[in-house]
Amino acid sequence: MGFLSDTLARVKPSPTIAMTTRAAELRAEGRDIIGLSAGEPDFDTPEHIRQAGKAAIDAGHTRYTAVDGTPSLKRAICEKFARENGLDYAPSQISVGTGGKQILFNALMATLNPGDEVIIPAPYWVSYPDMVLLAGGTPVIVPCGIETGFRLTPQALEAAITPRTKWLILNSPSNPSGAGYGRDQMRALTDLLLRHPDIWVLSDDIYEHLVFDDFEFTTPAQVEPRLKTRVLTMNGVSKAYAMTGWRIGYGAGPEPLIKAMAKLQSQSTSNPCSISQYAAEAALTGPQDYISTSREAFQRRRDLVVEGLNACPGIDCPTPQGAFYVYPSIKGLLGKISAAGTRLDSDEAFANALLEETGVAVVFGAAFGLSPHFRISYATSDEQLTEATARIRRFCESCA
Repeated sequence: MGFLSDTLARVKPSPTIAMTTRAAELRAEGRDIIGLSAGEPDFDTPEHIRQAGKAAIDAGHTRYTAVDGTPSLKRAICEKFARENGLDYAPSQISVGTGGKQILFNALMATLNPGDEVIIPAPYWVSYPDMVLLAGGTPVIVPCGIETGFRLTPQALEAAITPRTKWLILNSPSNPSGAGYGRDQMRALTDLLLRHPDIWVLSDDIYEHLVFDDFEFTTPAQVEPRLKTRVLTMNGVSKAYAMTGWRIGYGAGPEPLIKAMAKLQSQSTSNPCSISQYAAEAALTGPQDYISTSREAFQRRRDLVVEGLNACPGIDCPTPQGAFYVYPSIKGLLGKISAAGTRLDSDEAFANALLEETGVAVVFGAAFGLSPHFRISYATSDEQLTEATARIRRFCESCA
């Protein structure tokens, strides 16, 4: 009898963490490494939020809180949904977790039984399929290629639905592609879902505020209120307020689901960090000017990276609507040989060769379920991005 759980064997380590770890190893050896694999804003948490965390410590808010969030933070989240999304929720319909990942994990663990299917458009965030597998469900991957702007179409969704389908996971704007669903595109999906009353929607809105140009963010329960009773809308403070390390995510949905998630959380992590909850409350209720400032910086960086990558032979880089990622195709490089002699027969081979030969760390597209692509996070300085795209261009030009 083996010691480790059979369930654990169904999942794999995070490829993004693996690439970040390899880049750190090379940096420790003295290599000049530019890390573009981690999805984390490079800005400091805004001052008023940091001060709120310090004030919480000084006020003695260092004990256990309610399992799934303080009443005051839940009220602030309700106000956020009303103010920004036109959605009316009561505190009993809100769950606060240790990051958005825990909200997603709790929802899937609380609802999935063996044989239940979860539709996941690809490219997808690397953790979605593994969380489904850990919960005993079956991921149903639907490829959404560059020809559809990396978006799920109603036709592809309809084809993936079976009597076993329990959830659809939507992420807009998307990690890794940055693709967003406009109101009409979202409406086409919600119209279809109205005809399938047993399917729930898990909407990952973590990049809600990082949208560019004239793109208008919408979320499924906002576009189609009749779906609200079977939608869990997940969000958090990590990306919008540069609070990744504070670990606060939240979800809004039907009360029976929220209670089930709280039950699960009570037997796992219990409450999120009390200090972080007070800081998150300050983020949601305080000045919001940081959001527009960071958005302008990220849009400038997006344009810099898209222009630089499209100047590279063999790379095709679409312009994303949001988040802080690009997801270029390397179709034009497949089969070529790098200057150091590596055959580029996959996007993983490309990413590994790029790191070893140029010191630029990216994540290969197969990790996100759609090849031949790679992901760059442009949540770093303009100078680093300029140098990185120049190295990538030299790498591509040297391939034969």
